[in-house]
Amino acid sequence: MSSSTYSAELYPEVALRRTVLLVGIVLYAAGVVLILTMPLAPVAKLLGSGGWLLLCLREFLRLRRGFARCRRLRVTAGGGLSLLDADGNWQTARLLPGCIVLRRFAWILCETEQGQHCAELARGNARNSEDWRRLQVIWRHIGGSR
Repeated sequence: MSSSTYSAELYPEVALRRTVLLVGIVLYAAGVVLILTMPLAPVAKLLGSGGWLLLCLREFLRLRRGFARCRRLRVTAGGGLSLLDADGNWQTARLLPGCIVLRRFAWILCETEQGQHCAELARGNARNSEDWRRLQVIWRHIGGSR
């Protein structure tokens, strides 16, 4: 197989997406609790927790939009990335710093050419999935340079 066609496709899982959103909500709430327990004036606590919640809401909505936009990810041998959108069209995207690929889990951050962000938590097993095995090989070559 030539390196130009060597790629790995990742299929997002609804359960993992829900887990990401749920953990996010828990951490948002923990942030509010932390702000409210700080030795600050009540007005500062109110402004701090309100600002924190606005930032959290923005990030939560950004994640949801990314989830709605992405049906599948394709990582190529050269580090290229494409995502299949809700309309069935492949869009070119680029990997962002902060991506992590471990033996069984991957956290992929990307940005489309239109500037839309997407984040996906994926899981796999190299023994059972050819795509996951390919992702592991690709990441060994491009992961250190990202």
